[in-house]
Amino acid sequence: MSGPVAPLLVFGWGNPSGGDDALGPLLAEQLAERARLRLPAGRLECLTDFQLQIEHALDIAGRERVLLVDAALGLATPFAVRTLVAAPQAGFTTHALAPEALLKVYCDLERTPPPPCTLLAIRAQRFELGEAPSEQALADLALALDWALVWASQNETVEIGEMGEMSDTVEPGEQVERAQTMKEVTA
Repeated sequence: MSGPVAPLLVFGWGNPSGGDDALGPLLAEQLAERARLRLPAGRLECLTDFQLQIEHALDIAGRERVLLVDAALGLATPFAVRTLVAAPQAGFTTHALAPEALLKVYCDLERTPPPPCTLLAIRAQRFELGEAPSEQALADLALALDWALVWASQNETVEIGEMGEMSDTVEPGEQVERAQTMKEVTA
C-alpha cells in the first residue's frame, strides 16, 4: 500500500455470479457509495475479492477497525455479528482462509495483535452459479447494510455489545429498530 491508510476497512468476499454468495461484495460496494455521502474522505476503504487469502493480511495493517463480510448459510436472523480472534486454521492452505486464520497470519507477519475485527455474516440460502441474489438475501443485505453504516460511523473502537449485539436471535424488525436507534445515538 502507498499513501495514508484509511482507519476503517470493510472487506467483503464471495462470488458476484454465485447467487447469494454475492452478499459480501455487494455490502462492501453499497457501503462505499453511502459512506461517500456520510463519512469524511479517506476514513473508510472497502475491498472485495472472491475469497480470503493470506495476502489480505497486509490489508489489515494500519487500521483502527476491520469489518469482514460474507454470506452464511444456516442463520436464523438476517445477519449475525461477532468479534473475531486470531486462531490457526487446521489444514492450512494458501487457497482460502477462515477469518480467524487471516488474523493469525497478520499476527505472524506483523508480530502484533490485529486491530479490532468483526465478522458480519449475512443470511444466504442459495449459491447457484450464474444466478442473482435471492429477494430474501437482498432484503437481509439491506438490514446488514444499515448496521454496517452505523459501524462505520462510529468515531472510535466500540465493543459490539455497546453497538447492539446482533449475534443473538432477534426479529428482523427489531434489528432495523436497533440500527435506527444506533443511528440516532451517533447523530
